[in-house]
Amino acid sequence: MRTPLTSIRGFSQTLLSSWDRIDDENKKKFIRIIEEQSNRLINLVENILTVSKANSGSTVMKKVFVNASIKSIIPMFQEQYKSHKIVFTPQKDLPSARLDEDKFQQIMTNLIDNGGKYSEPGSTVLITTESKGDEIIINVKDEGVGIKKEDADKLFKKFSRIENHLTSKTQGNGLGLYITKQLVESMSGTITYKSEEGKGTTFIVTFPVYNEEEVLKCSQKS
Repeated sequence: MRTPLTSIRGFSQTLLSSWDRIDDENKKKFIRIIEEQSNRLINLVENILTVSKANSGSTVMKKVFVNASIKSIIPMFQEQYKSHKIVFTPQKDLPSARLDEDKFQQIMTNLIDNGGKYSEPGSTVLITTESKGDEIIINVKDEGVGIKKEDADKLFKKFSRIENHLTSKTQGNGLGLYITKQLVESMSGTITYKSEEGKGTTFIVTFPVYNEEEVLKCSQKS
């Protein structure tokens, strides 16, 4: 949090102390930096609050139609990443899952956003769903730089970022995938990945299929 706060304070002080000596172009530049760093700080605070919520066990589980839930957020990314192809290919008649829908949508938001941020313009981010046995499987595949084997241990760690030519161009705080993993596991899910350097990464998330009998049993126990 210190970095964006330092930038905000520094550029604010410069504007206040030297307003008459700074031309309009640089004033706009400094104000734009303050806005960017403010947004970065807001995002960081929101991520920290999400970590706290995930660790608190505050989860509202219900029957969620996974395809419909994902479909509702796709237009946001198609607008945000206009130079990418954001493609959703769902399995028809996909079973529902027992999830906290807000947390589930944050998981998908984090993964799709990663796919867009860390891949080149013109590439595709592909989201697919399928069911196998008693599991629902969601894949988010990008065509980015991929993940080196030596960076595998950093991937889901708090405040850890993998350095490459794309991460150096984007702001981040190293919490996105850490939060995603916490949220997935808080709903009895799993998250793994497969990646090939230079060819992209696929994140694989699984959740149990909604089971009416199990839900009734849990309700009776509680």
